[in-house]
Amino acid sequence: MPLFRPPSEGDNLIVQATLGCSYNHCSFCSMYKGKVYQPRDRAELFAHIDDLARHWPDARRVFLADGDAFTLPTGELLAIADKLHRTFPDLQRISAYATPLNILRKSPDELAELKAAKLNLLYLGMESGSAEVLRRIAKGVTPDRLAEAILKARQAGLKISATVILGLGGKAWSDSHADDTAALVNQAPPHYLSTLQLTLMPDAAPGFLERWDGAFEALDDDGVLAEQRRMLEGLSPEYPVIFRSNHASNCLALAGNLPKDKARLLAEIESAQSGAAGLRPRWMRGL
Repeated sequence: MPLFRPPSEGDNLIVQATLGCSYNHCSFCSMYKGKVYQPRDRAELFAHIDDLARHWPDARRVFLADGDAFTLPTGELLAIADKLHRTFPDLQRISAYATPLNILRKSPDELAELKAAKLNLLYLGMESGSAEVLRRIAKGVTPDRLAEAILKARQAGLKISATVILGLGGKAWSDSHADDTAALVNQAPPHYLSTLQLTLMPDAAPGFLERWDGAFEALDDDGVLAEQRRMLEGLSPEYPVIFRSNHASNCLALAGNLPKDKARLLAEIESAQSGAAGLRPRWMRGL
């Protein structure tokens, strides 16, 4: 512990294939700062899977934790997938967090093998399409590499669920954050796109602010709504994208398909901006 998983995996079986995050340098994130990254010993992991099966023998979906289990060598991931299939006969899907570099380091043939083993959904922290914002948050990747990773996964038949953090560039970089993120999504559409609203934990805030040279001004809810509206206005993905902003950190919950529901989503934001629709109370927000 602590154990983190995407909101959509809340009803699925969680298997900790690794501990911590192999990168663990993103300035806004404090999720794994108390852990040293390590793969779990295979014998220990398989015994853990056997124990889980005694409690949930009919599990159909499995999420591999922790922060980026997709960093494991392909052979190890295939061995884990094989164990899961042998243990859970009704297994339909395996998913995991992945970094862009995790994806880019694997060959097309490796990705195809993993897809055939039903490891076919990856959760990717896109965070922003702005090169400057990515640099300031120490993401360790450029927008071009993000696009390359998403397109490579898509070509292999893997689904990508990408997250963007609203407010990540503060006031000064809000427009660039919105415009460049829309451009990145248009260039390399993920299958799912979700937003979070920037929430800095006390242990992450000093390091995050230091990288902005003391010039970071956080957005209030009005600023976040304006940024989200601008981003949505710029979205015109070539392929359909399922869009959600229902994570508990968001001031406004939205759900729809892009580009089909774009006009409705924009109308809902405009309603919130005018005060006609209420925002999520602050006491109900969190990570």
